[in-house]
Order: sequence, then structure tokens, then C-alpha cells
Amino acid sequence: MTAAKLPRFSIALKLALRELRGGLSGFYIFLACIALGTGAIAAVNSVSRGITDAIASQGQTLLAGDIRFELNNRLANDQERAFLESLGQVALSTGLRSMARMPDGSQQALVEAKAVDGAYPLYGTVETEPKAPLKDLLASANGSFGALAAPLLLERLNVKVGDELLLGSVRLRISGILVTEPDALSEGFGFAPRLLLSQEALQASGLIQTGSLVEHAYKIKLNDPSIRNTLGARANREFPAAGWSIRTADRAAPSLTENVDRFSQFLTLVGLTALIVGGVGVANAVRAFLDSKRTSIATFKCLGAPAFVVTLIYLFQIMLIGSLGVMIGLALGAVAPFAAFGFLREFLPISADATLYPGALALAAAFGLLTTFAFAVLPLGHAREVPATALFREQSFDQTRLPSWPYLLAAAVALGGLAALAIFAADDRRIAVIFLAAVAGAFVLLRLVAAAISALARRSPRVNSPALRLAIGNIHRPGALTPSVVLSLGLGLALLVTLALIDGNLRRQLTGAMTQNAPNFFFVDIQSNEKEGVVETVKRLAPDGKIVQVPMLRGRILAFNGQDVARMNVPPAGRWVLRGDRGLTYTQNLPEGSSLVEGTWWDKDYSGEPLVSFSEEEGRELGLKLGDTVTVNVLGRNITAKIANFRKVEWRSLSINFVMVFSPNTFKGAPHAWLATLMDSTATPAKEGEILRAVTTAYPTVTTVRVKDALDIASQLLGQLATAIRAAAAVALVASVLVLAGALASGNRARTHDAVILKTLGGTRSMLMRAFSYEYMILGFATAVFALVAGGISAWFVVSRIMKMPATFLPDVAIMTVIGALVLTVGIGLAGTWRILGQKAAPVLREL
Repeated sequence: MTAAKLPRFSIALKLALRELRGGLSGFYIFLACIALGTGAIAAVNSVSRGITDAIASQGQTLLAGDIRFELNNRLANDQERAFLESLGQVALSTGLRSMARMPDGSQQALVEAKAVDGAYPLYGTVETEPKAPLKDLLASANGSFGALAAPLLLERLNVKVGDELLLGSVRLRISGILVTEPDALSEGFGFAPRLLLSQEALQASGLIQTGSLVEHAYKIKLNDPSIRNTLGARANREFPAAGWSIRTADRAAPSLTENVDRFSQFLTLVGLTALIVGGVGVANAVRAFLDSKRTSIATFKCLGAPAFVVTLIYLFQIMLIGSLGVMIGLALGAVAPFAAFGFLREFLPISADATLYPGALALAAAFGLLTTFAFAVLPLGHAREVPATALFREQSFDQTRLPSWPYLLAAAVALGGLAALAIFAADDRRIAVIFLAAVAGAFVLLRLVAAAISALARRSPRVNSPALRLAIGNIHRPGALTPSVVLSLGLGLALLVTLALIDGNLRRQLTGAMTQNAPNFFFVDIQSNEKEGVVETVKRLAPDGKIVQVPMLRGRILAFNGQDVARMNVPPAGRWVLRGDRGLTYTQNLPEGSSLVEGTWWDKDYSGEPLVSFSEEEGRELGLKLGDTVTVNVLGRNITAKIANFRKVEWRSLSINFVMVFSPNTFKGAPHAWLATLMDSTATPAKEGEILRAVTTAYPTVTTVRVKDALDIASQLLGQLATAIRAAAAVALVASVLVLAGALASGNRARTHDAVILKTLGGTRSMLMRAFSYEYMILGFATAVFALVAGGISAWFVVSRIMKMPATFLPDVAIMTVIGALVLTVGIGLAGTWRILGQKAAPVLREL
């Protein structure tokens, strides 16, 4: 930059500040759009950062140790236990699902049972009601063991403190209510209420048998915390066949952290959508502002001010006002964690206090300022190109021509910066790229839709009604509101339609087709000597039901083709397969409900090297192919099998399905339990209750899961998630409404001239009101149709292609979308038009 240009910047800034003394009239919608989008992004990222920071800072408490070694279906052997105890103080907790029941057999409920020893917890405290030492509450007395129950369990069984329950073969006395446990968050989400008991009580219950689905967690308070981050590699090196899952305190709840990051990314992209939609409002406000400053711009030019300086004067004003909007949004985002943490503490055991998160606020500020500049620079370019003589003749800016290339380049660089920032800040950059491409495509499509509406209006046949004829003319005339209305409302409505259709289809699956096709019950942890008895009991009560039984083991994937999966860069969609232990089975025949897509099935008498059949979708996500090897750890043994085929699995059937099915010789002689399902479409709720009581009473160690109960819980979670997503999408719709209001307000000057001339020529207020109403109704209906088509296609893609479920168009969503679009466009349009129609003719005619 030359020294000669520096004074120009100074002069431009002084003049900009002087003009701003007149106030912010005309910029309130501008401010609201920027503040809304910036505030949404700042709030989402601040709350997300607060949760993840709280998890990291309280890692020892959330893990109840410095490090945790988890083994499935077996305890640590003597050598492994000695190694763990050499590291520091060890606390053992054992978790499993089972059925708690009343002593008289009248009621039963699925519980997440957790048995702890005397050292638990090493960090944090267990909060109970009444308050008492945990050892005393879980102690044995008068032939029963103490246990702490979650409030939900007391509600389901209609019991209170002091009552007794049966768990397996042991009698438990409810000695108190479990308020909070420090490590609940690190153990993941449970579908059943917690029942806390002692290790001695669990051993007496008889629930731990060969093949039982049990998780043993060894939590250690290290003598030397500095070795924490190197212990995992050392433990796997010294005990390569242990198969334990190791987690340190700095990653106490990785699943929650990952889900929070993903949800934050989605909401950030929705907030960015609101900000970009608001950018249209910025462009409208800037265009209207510059239109009102025609005389000032002409005066500057006539006094010899270079076009560059004139542009700078108004660019400074716009960026200063945009900065004010950003600051308002940042203030909203900064207080969001303080409000959210008070609410989140009811669901997440996080005790840390909220604070300011500069990184999240800086990201939101960058988005807000880039959006302001990107959408303001093109109207500034239009104003720069208009000569002073045209401005004095009250000529508006010509928006049909593009501004000169420097302004186009500046807008392109700013929009590119927005996209790069969104992609850089995203956890899953592929999703961010797809989302941004979809938004860009929607903008282009909306412009085409607006052009198509104008073309249809231009070619429409002549109608007899003067009001309707005037409305049709207004749609395609120069300077029409059509592009602004379609752009402002179309994207927000399309986003809401997409989310509403996805939510509606998921709910239909959970309450309709999925429920009809799903089994009535899952029976888990059936021992080999109980298998025939369980089948006989169920058959006696449901003679027409279909029972399916498969062997069931648990194992953890260690390596693909000899490469440690912990060191592989696995796509997010496939990570769940490698997280923790997976259910495994073996069979001679292709499982029912599956179909081969590649490879061949093994012979019934196959006895060669271990083979495995992999789910086709998950195998593709993990980058596997035929002939690759998979190493799994089962019961402390590492087993390597070759992928013989890929099969398509219908997960939504909720029948017995596995990611991996092995050839029978793989686990020959290995101890295991059995898994069974019952499907009986004729069973009534009363009959299901009878089956549940009979199996639980006769076989107390068998866990019986009623599928409808699990679907109800999933439906509740889906409802809570959908509410949060709709609230975020509502931000985009609010931005759309603000932009719509701004677009209509920016056209008020031209509307005032039209109304005055028409009234002078004999038009009545009622005729003009009908004309404007028809115009807004046509635009609102056309925008709603676009939103339905675009939202329907987007929802179909997500539901059918990503979620792999049948997609259905929901008419009620269509009706509500059309009604909402008409109410918004007609209501906001007429609210602004009513004042225009009352304008006196003489003052306006003197300006023409």
C-alpha cells in the first residue's frame, strides 16, 4: 500500500464515523441477522467446549481412577492381577445386565447391575440417600445383602427403601437410593436403571457363569501418575493376549466427547446456515442503505472524492455496524454455557463451572465478520459504478449487471474463507464439505426457482381481475421482490422440512414397521444346560411363537491384516465396530435374514483355517476386502480368521444379527452362552408379561429383554434429540423471517411510488391490498413447493441412503409447510404494505 493512500483511509474512516452519528435506522434487521447467526455458533461451540473441557479436567473422578483396564467375560489371572497391583491401589467393579424381581414374582425389571469392592471409588464420592458409608450400605445382614437402587427402579417396581428384591439367586435389601456415582459417565449410556451391590452379593447371585456377558473393570490409583500415558503400550507388550481395553483419565468418556463434538459440528453448520441466510438480509439492508444514501454518494463524487474513497466510507460503516452485531452475538454465546450448565448438571455428572471460551468466541466472530463482508461487497460494487448524474436523477442501482471484477473477487475470497473456516473447524470434514456444497447448491437452485417463477408470471395469460393482473406483473417486473422472498424463506423452510421428514420417518419405524417386525423378547445369557428348559417354558406359553437360538460370545477386534486397529485412521462411520467388545457367533449355515453379496459360504463340515463372514456395510466402511484377516480376542485368546465373504445384514429388523459370524471350527470347545429370541405377533401385553414372569422365575440368571420397552426408550431419546435439532433449525427459520422482513422493507420505497401512482390513476386501497395479497400468496406458495421438493429429496437421501430405512413422504408436513409459508409471506408483507397505502400522494409525486 502506498503512502498516498493512507490519508484516504483516514479520511474515509472519519467520514464514516461522522455519518454513523445519525443512528442505526434501517440496520436493525442487519444487526439481528448477524447477531443471531454469530450467537448461535458462539453458543453451540462454547457449550461443547465447556462439556469436553469439564470431562477432561475431571477425568480422574469420571473414571474413578487414573487408568482403567477392562476385561470381558473373565477376571484377570494371577500374573495380570499382580501386574495391576504393582502399579498402585486397585478397585474392581463388575457390570452386567440382569433381571431384578420381587420375592413373590409379581414384578420384575431389567437392571444395570454393578458390583464394587471395598476400595471403590478411588476418586470422587458416591452420593446416596440416606447418607452413610458405602461399605455399610452394601453390607450383609440377616441373610440379605444391601443394595442401592436408582430412583427409576423404585418407581418401576413400586418399592421403597427397606424392601427386598431378588437378583439371580441372591436376596437384596434396598438400603438406600443411588443419587450419583462418580464414574457413571465413563461407563456409557445404559438402557436400564442402576442397581449397585457388593462383589460378595454378585458372587452369591450365581449370575457369573461360563459365557455370561460380564465386564470387569480394574481401576487404578497410580503410585506414579507420570507413567499413565505409557502404561497402555507397556501392558499390551507384556500381556499381548490379555485382550483388555485400556482407558486413561484424560479420555474418561471418549464416546460422549465424540458425540458432543459431532452434535456440535452439526449445530455449528446449522448456525452457519442461519448466518448465510442472514447474509441475504445483510445484502438487502446494505442495498437499501446505499439507495437511501444516493444523494450523499453523488455529493461526494461531485466534490471530487475518488470512487475508492466513497466505497471505503460505506464499507467502514457497514463493517462497524456488522462488528456491533457480532459483539451482540458473542455476548449471547458467552453467557450460553452458564445457562446450559445449570440444565446439563441434571443429566451429566459434571461439577466444573462454566467460563468464557475465547476459541469458540473467536471462531464465531470470524464467521460473522466474513459473512458481513462477503454479502456487503457486491452492493457496494453496484453503488460504485453509478455516476453522480444518475444518482441525482433518483435512479436506483442497476442490479442486473455484475459489479467490476475486484468486487467479485473480494466476495469470492470472503465466501471461500467462510467455507475453509467451516471445513477446518469441523470434526468430520467430509460432512462439512457435503453440507456446504448442499447450501451452495440450494442458493443456486433458489435463484433458478426465482427466475422460473418470474418467467412463468411473464408468460401467464392475461386475467380479468385487475388486482391479480397487478400481482402477476409485480412478480416479474424489474426490481421485483421475487428473488429476495424465495431466497430468504426457501432455505429455512427446506431445512425444517428435511428435519421434520427425517424425524417423522424415524418415529414411524420405531412405532410402526420396526415394532411389527421385531421380536417380542431377547433372552440373554442362557447356559447350555438351561437351553432346552427355556425353550420349553416359552413354547408352553407361546405355542405359535417362533424361537431362534444362536451361540453367543464376546470379543474385541485387535487387528486387521496384523495392523493394530488403535493405530489405524478409521472413518467415523466405522469406529463403532472397534469400540469395546462385539457380540460374536458361529454357524454352519448362512444366518436367516442375511444374503451374500461377495464370496462364498463355508461347507457344513469345514475344518480348515478359521473363517469369518463380515457385514458388508461395516466392512466397506473399514476398508476390508476378501482375504483380509481379522484378529479378535476372545476369553483371553487371540484368534485370527480370514474374511471368506461379505453379507448384507438387515439391522432394522432387530432380529439376531452380528457384524462377524465365524466358521464353527473357530471356537470349537470354547465355553459360551446362548442368545434366543421369541417372535409371536399374536402375543398380547398380558401374555408377554406372563412369559416374562415365567422365564425370570424359573431361570433367574437369564436376562429377559422386552423389545417394546427398549424401543420406547429409543423413541424418547429420539424425541429429545429431535427437539434440540428443531430448536437449532428454528434459528435458521428465524433468520429467514428476518431476511424476509428486511427484503420487503428494502422494497418499500419502490412500493410507495407504485401505490401513489396507482391511487392517482384511480386505484382503491382495497384493490391494492388484494393485489399485494395475491402477490405474497403466489410467492409464498411457490417457495413452499420448492421447500417440499428440496426437503423431501434431502430427507429421502438421508433416510434411505444413509440410515438404510424405507422413506415415506408425510402429507401433514406438506400441509404445515404450505400454511407456514403463506402465513409468513402474506402476514409480514401486508404488515409493511398497510403503512405504504396510507402515504400522502403529493410529497411522493414531487420527488419523481
